[in-house]
Amino acid sequence: MINLAVWSGPRNISTALMYSFGNRDDFEIIDEPFYGNYLIETGLDHPMREEIISSQPKNVSSVIDSLTQDRLAAGKNLYQKHMTKHMVGSVPRDWLGEVNHVFLLRHPARVISSFVKKYNKISEEEVGLKKQVELFLEIKKRGLEPVVVNSEDIRKKPEDTLTKLCERINLDFKKSMLSWPRGGHKNDGVWAPHWYESAHKSTGFSGPEDDLPKLKGRNANIAKASMPLYRSLLKFAI
Repeated sequence: MINLAVWSGPRNISTALMYSFGNRDDFEIIDEPFYGNYLIETGLDHPMREEIISSQPKNVSSVIDSLTQDRLAAGKNLYQKHMTKHMVGSVPRDWLGEVNHVFLLRHPARVISSFVKKYNKISEEEVGLKKQVELFLEIKKRGLEPVVVNSEDIRKKPEDTLTKLCERINLDFKKSMLSWPRGGHKNDGVWAPHWYESAHKSTGFSGPEDDLPKLKGRNANIAKASMPLYRSLLKFAI
């Protein structure tokens, strides 16, 4: 059985990929299990902050137990959707050696352009690439082989890219991964009404993206600072 931790930044088709795996009959999904703890530790005033904190366990150890339980006993594989920035100091990392890892990338300009429409207090840390590279290197040091996927490849050629991904994690590709019911998933986080509007309207991956958005001022500077980190991971993409 497979226990799959998928690491990305925000606005990165991470919800669509979660729905893709969630539409398989052999997978359970869990949505950003460290989000509440992240808000508590950072003090950030994200939309729906109190609802998010109230919806998740306060004990990080109990969260980790749910992520590392014996999947044979559970009866299904597990897809864990994670934001890399949620791995703050209070979250131990010894459990990382017990699961498989996928890193999902998206061009920083696209991430920022989408993110600021929902939350305008953007920062390099919120984009998440610095933490993504940090986690990737740490997992490599543990002797594991994390898989890197470019979200643009999924959108351009979903079946081909997902087939490659499944091969890398020793899983059979299923056609059911190419679509899902409109309206979200029963295991969506409580924050879904704010963040998942587009995903809830979708029934599949939405095709190739348009030209890169033109950013200005501080947003352009954050994108520029994030590009070397993005490129350092992109070279590993399947």
